[in-house]
Amino acid sequence: MKADLAALAYLVSGVLFILALRGLSSPVTSRAGNNRGMLGMAIAVVTTLWVANVVDQLTWGMIVVGIGIGGLIGAIIARRIAMTQMPQLVAAFHSLVGLAAVLVAGAALYSPSAYGIGSEGAIHTQSLIEMSLGLAIGAITFAGSLIAFAKLNGNMSGAPIILPARHLLNLLIFAAIVALIVFFVMHQPYWAFWTIAGLSFVFGITMIIPIGGADMPVVISMLNSYSGWAAAGIGFTLENTALIITGALVGSSGAILSYIMCKGMNRSFISVILGGFGGEVAVAGKAETRPVKQGSADDAAFIMKNAGSVIIVPGYGMAVAQAQHAVREMADKLKKEGVKVSYAIHPVAGRMPGHMNVLLAEANVPYDEVFELEDINSAFAQTDVAYVIGANDVTNPAAKSNPQSPIFGMPVLDVEKAKTVLFVKRGMGSGYAGIENELFYRDNTMMLFGDAKKMTEEIVKALG
Repeated sequence: MKADLAALAYLVSGVLFILALRGLSSPVTSRAGNNRGMLGMAIAVVTTLWVANVVDQLTWGMIVVGIGIGGLIGAIIARRIAMTQMPQLVAAFHSLVGLAAVLVAGAALYSPSAYGIGSEGAIHTQSLIEMSLGLAIGAITFAGSLIAFAKLNGNMSGAPIILPARHLLNLLIFAAIVALIVFFVMHQPYWAFWTIAGLSFVFGITMIIPIGGADMPVVISMLNSYSGWAAAGIGFTLENTALIITGALVGSSGAILSYIMCKGMNRSFISVILGGFGGEVAVAGKAETRPVKQGSADDAAFIMKNAGSVIIVPGYGMAVAQAQHAVREMADKLKKEGVKVSYAIHPVAGRMPGHMNVLLAEANVPYDEVFELEDINSAFAQTDVAYVIGANDVTNPAAKSNPQSPIFGMPVLDVEKAKTVLFVKRGMGSGYAGIENELFYRDNTMMLFGDAKKMTEEIVKALG
């Protein structure tokens, strides 16, 4: 009876996880989706503790203290973290999932009877396979996520770090991991287990280091997928249905999202997964010296106030300056003047999937004013003003006109087709992909140099 009730509870939590993903697919239902996910996780945790049948007070005390410490740390991070730091926070969370998979696999190795996967020194073969895969994927996720965190947080350069013969090196490490997994399953030596862990750590580093900062949205979703598969592998080892379901959902949804991100950046999914295998490294071009048309906040306010329609294109520059609230205030003033305002979001704008959508939602921007690239790109030709705030690579016309450009073929927003382009930027520096944006030099572009938040606030004042 207890096993049947536990299976039913895990099924309910699994359904809630699926409904959570469904809810998170739209800003309108995202809050409800998040609540369903939290409820599903609460049911899964309570059920797991119930099934464990813990009677020892010391063990219960350790569980309660662990939950308390983790909950306190999580609450502090949630309150202090800025929305602009969300990408690196997600990468850090992925690393913890990978590390948890490694630690659980290690605990199961040394105490298999406690996990119901065999007696001391005689682990079931299927459990050895599951344990090994969970260990390898978890270690890769942990190390790769730390590198992604360092790149996103500015602790190391976002530029690709090219290792000598990196493709051959990655292939050799991968082959060694596979061979050791087979050897470990057959003979179960502890040294093989920890060598698998060590090589997987190294593989996670060598796989992510060659990926440039411009591909970080793909890396984030890719590591999300890896963390899911690591959790699923350990779920099989522990025979925990909820962990298997959760891991499979996260792994598959992360893989699908990675594919969508790659399509949005004209990158090969397999190339990114393998750390740029077969791909070319973007090389920064020479800085342009052509003159540009420069304007002020008053100029921008006058142009937009007399426009019939304005499309706002947010990018990472808006996130860094935390200008989303000022942008929403500017939009509200324009709408009072009878101007139609819309927002155009590129799939990979920012440093993680959905980054711009989250920032705009935080500023209470109406959901029906926010459009994805494929839904709004055709509207730029009929738009009076495109207000580009910190979005560089995703607006670069070179992606359509210059076959030699590293981003050639990447779908970009057609902002150059608007009658006037107002481009807010600190200076003439290149974007994260390391290439010059020729949109700066177009006749219909006016550069608004300065901090994105301060410039937008000045425009708001000028609008009156």
